[in-house]
Amino acid sequence: MSQVTIYHNPRCSKSRQTLELLKEQGVEPVVREYLKDVPSADELTQILASLNIGPRQLLRKGEQEYKDNDLNNPDLTDDQIIALMIAHPKLIERPIVIKGNEARIGRPPESVLEIM
Repeated sequence: MSQVTIYHNPRCSKSRQTLELLKEQGVEPVVREYLKDVPSADELTQILASLNIGPRQLLRKGEQEYKDNDLNNPDLTDDQIIALMIAHPKLIERPIVIKGNEARIGRPPESVLEIM
């Protein structure tokens, strides 16, 4: 069985619900608090590939950092957006659950069950 990892923010209710749901399913995931242990550019690129989305789709548009860094600017490249997510990890949508080469965003939490 592949290892399961959750990119988790304990202050986020959806993240807590997703972690609880995994545990209810008998899954003990590796918990990565991504605000403290920020993913590298390579890791974020792999996560995006596993989610099959671009970096803009992983942004939390309601965060002040989104506005402060003009992330609505269509001229920003994927690499620039990823660099800003590393500099400001609050911008990364959460929670993200990864199992093998597959990943899901836990919104709603039940969506992560698709890869279990």
